[in-house]
Amino acid sequence: MAIESDSPYDEIAGMYHRLWNDWYLPAALPALERLFFSQVAAGAKVLDLCCGSGHVTKELLARGYEVTGVDASAPLIEQARRDFAGADFRVQDARRLHLDERFDAVLSTFDSLNHILTLEELGTVFARVKDVLAAKGLFVFDMNLEEAYSADLHRWSVTVDDVNVTLVRGEYDTDTHLAETELIWFSKAPLPGNLWRQHRSVVAERCYLQPDILLALSEAGFSHTEAIGAAEAGMNSELGLGRVFFRCRL
Repeated sequence: MAIESDSPYDEIAGMYHRLWNDWYLPAALPALERLFFSQVAAGAKVLDLCCGSGHVTKELLARGYEVTGVDASAPLIEQARRDFAGADFRVQDARRLHLDERFDAVLSTFDSLNHILTLEELGTVFARVKDVLAAKGLFVFDMNLEEAYSADLHRWSVTVDDVNVTLVRGEYDTDTHLAETELIWFSKAPLPGNLWRQHRSVVAERCYLQPDILLALSEAGFSHTEAIGAAEAGMNSELGLGRVFFRCRL
């Protein structure tokens, strides 16, 4: 029986998986190597928090970790289960994370935690992560700061192939610090109909100040935290613009 979910990615899960497959990871790999992979031994239990359809899970499995992947979107989790039988995937909201296991490390990538829209709820996520981390466990995640939301605003990005047309554009409100990405996806049905189906979604994110993120981590119980700019960490691409990696231990 399918698990109910209510994620803005549900409607465009196929677009997400196809369009952003292997896009983030190659750019982020030098940073993740320095901040995460070099710190976590093969065989460790790792939680891939907000794993989507498994783009980073694939790398975790390849490096020999015992992986659990969690995401709020049931369609994305279904895709991940089809592709990566070696991981344990679950549909859960990060704000209500409930897992009986304890993990040696937790990884959350691709500004997933910017999707948490209030500082109070962000603090709740950090507290939930603390609860599932083993003693001396490692928590690494990245988030976008304001610079990341200031590029190419209101401009449509269009991708076309024989069976897909995708349109993406972003907006950012400097007063509310809220960002919205509008996504429109036309997918062509198989023969004999050859009909096009339209999918639409709006994905919201919040831009937080770095001191507020660090304070929320401290209040959740993380006493050893580093904030490292993406370029300094080794991520030299446009995806690194305004992105900061946080490395935390209890």
